[in-house]
Amino acid sequence: MRKREAAEAELLRRNAELTELNEKLSMAQEQLIQSEKLASIGQLAAGVAHEINNPIGYIFSNFAALEQYISGLLEMLAAYEEVETHIADRTAVERLKSLRERVDFDYLKGDLPYLMEESREGLVRVRKIVQDLKDFSRVDSHLQWQWADLHQGIDSTLNIVNNEIKYKADVVKEYGTLPEIECLPSQINQVVMNMVVNAAQSIGTERGRIVVRTGTEAQNVWIEVEDNGCGMTKDIMSRIFDPFFTTKPVGKGTGLGLSLSYGIVQKHHGRIEVRSEVGKGSTFRVCLPVRHVTA
Repeated sequence: MRKREAAEAELLRRNAELTELNEKLSMAQEQLIQSEKLASIGQLAAGVAHEINNPIGYIFSNFAALEQYISGLLEMLAAYEEVETHIADRTAVERLKSLRERVDFDYLKGDLPYLMEESREGLVRVRKIVQDLKDFSRVDSHLQWQWADLHQGIDSTLNIVNNEIKYKADVVKEYGTLPEIECLPSQINQVVMNMVVNAAQSIGTERGRIVVRTGTEAQNVWIEVEDNGCGMTKDIMSRIFDPFFTTKPVGKGTGLGLSLSYGIVQKHHGRIEVRSEVGKGSTFRVCLPVRHVTA
């Protein structure tokens, strides 16, 4: 009887181990699926950015020529305006005066330069977004370790997720002096995106503040994202890196963002730390080695 009881206990223990292992394998499979989705989204983003970049290029070129043409036309119209008083035919003068009033020529002269300036600014912003989209996806790297400027990646990421942040918080950049580091840039961008989006989502109805800091310590660099949102309890902090754990309502989050970020940081032989206080906000810090060392 004792042997049978011992055998049953051992069987139950092994069954529990297998059940736990199976759950871990399922989680790993889900993470791999999510990573594959993110890679596909990156490829799609890079493809769209490339396709948009071509027409933006010739629109930008044509716009520069258009500015020169309009400048020349306004100069010529100003010259016509000067000689208008010397026209002897009063009928022609009245016709010109009537036409000038109908098209509101004085207003057009003042408004055209502003309109062209705003249009140019819009084109520049579109071009910047397209470039940031390409920098963020970085599919051309084929997941190769390469030296990258973290500040450039952070700026691109902030621009990409701007729509998620601009209505909720002001973003303050407190950048230190960083060397280039050997990393997988698109994956580091993904980590930054997850931290910033989580920070924005933790902020309530009142407009908040998100601070992005960088710095160095010994042979490592660090990126810090601080918010003044709702903060977290110790119980929640102990589980935030668990796959599928989320405090968001059903359908609002997968619970994989921070889990994937944790895996990416581990792959880089770095570490991710969090400090939080309920009602005061949270701070996530990612530390990464400057040079990648193969395990």
